[in-house]
Amino acid sequence: MTTTASKTGTGGRQAQPDHLGHVIFITAAAAMGGFLFGYDSSVINGAVEAIRSRYGVGSAALAQVVAIALLGSAIGAATAGRIADRIGRIRVMQISAALFSVSAIGSALPFALWDLAMWRVLGGIAIGMASVIGPAYIAEVAPPAYRGRLGSFQQGAIVIGIAVSQLVNWGILNVAGGQQRGKIAGIEAWQWMLGVMVVPAALYGLLSFAIPESPRFLLSVGRNDQARKVLADVEAENTDLDARIAEIKDAMRSDHKSSFRDLLGGRFGLLPVVWVGIGLSVFQQLVGINVAFYYSSTLWQSVGIDPSASFFYSFTTSIINIIGTVIAMVFVDRIGRKPLALIGSIGMAVSLALVAWAFSARAVSGSNVKLPNTEGVVALIAAHSFVLFFALSWGVVVWVMLGEMFPNRIRAAALGVAASAQWIANWAITASFPSLSDWDLSATYVIYTAFAALSIPFVIKFVPETKGKRLEEMG
Repeated sequence: MTTTASKTGTGGRQAQPDHLGHVIFITAAAAMGGFLFGYDSSVINGAVEAIRSRYGVGSAALAQVVAIALLGSAIGAATAGRIADRIGRIRVMQISAALFSVSAIGSALPFALWDLAMWRVLGGIAIGMASVIGPAYIAEVAPPAYRGRLGSFQQGAIVIGIAVSQLVNWGILNVAGGQQRGKIAGIEAWQWMLGVMVVPAALYGLLSFAIPESPRFLLSVGRNDQARKVLADVEAENTDLDARIAEIKDAMRSDHKSSFRDLLGGRFGLLPVVWVGIGLSVFQQLVGINVAFYYSSTLWQSVGIDPSASFFYSFTTSIINIIGTVIAMVFVDRIGRKPLALIGSIGMAVSLALVAWAFSARAVSGSNVKLPNTEGVVALIAAHSFVLFFALSWGVVVWVMLGEMFPNRIRAAALGVAASAQWIANWAITASFPSLSDWDLSATYVIYTAFAALSIPFVIKFVPETKGKRLEEMG
């Protein structure tokens, strides 16, 4: 999916504030896919132990049910760009919303474990599509001066989705008497948790009918009058629309439909910028951030915290995630992407090391598990600190950079490959955590600490700064 030239008028004027409100609405509507991304990613957290109990499965099988959605996400991410170039960005959003809705209903009413896994794959495809279409669409409608902040709406929506899912899970758990398998209207609590997602999925679908198609896509299929109308709505009033249309068409003529073959040519097979995108995606996941969202309730119960408190800590972690994301949204266009990434890497490495140290004191006596008071406090503070540093840096920076760092001629294919790599790394962490934690919980966090530390030299040596650059300058 190719992205539009920067939103400038003649004389290099940026879009004026009188149009910014409309652009913000468009961006927020598109970012609703990110909300569903976050909601679906985190909602399974409240159902993990109930699924284990209902179907009598061990850690390895349970991990596959939790993680299998991520394989679907890789498929959705790899295909969304090309589909969007054929039928439009809005249609892809609508397809994603429909898949989310069907997945939510199917996951809430599974016949068996294999059935649940199938519905999660379908939801994963929807997540993958939303993860690509959101940032790319936003980059196409956002003025350059605001692109970083508007691009961060995607991550903002993701973290709000995570927090809302945790809050809804906690509320459902309380209605069910604190039991994940407690019945509400004849249906177990965990099934309600998975099924409620049909509500935001329907809202996403409705919002997709309220926002315009990308002007770049409209011009690519010859719908010039519609493209002119969209540009008139998002550009400054004194913009020469004929000049803007000519500018976009000139950029499009220099583009071509990118394919995987266009990414080849570097010393190690792929172009260097593609490897950097893959590296950003992979490091974002290998620090173990999604353990905090897929397994936090299970994690805290494994160190002696009761289920109700574990759900509460999952929710407070989500609030910290939102706070960190807001910080990133404020500073991503002020101090730049690279400095934020470095701050986050250092903070995550220290926080994860403290978590690893605290978990090393876990004491198991029969069926009882607990942490000493000091280590318990350190674990809670450090775990929240880790999420804060991730949210104010890598959580936002990676999504912003993937939407803007690739040259126009390879953007669609490169974004698809990088997003797919992210989902595969996410799957590897998610699928391995239950077995690794059974082996040695502290050592597992040492591994995540090592990846956070390795991300520091990676950022310093390989990651370019894209702050303030026009999309046409990337290359």
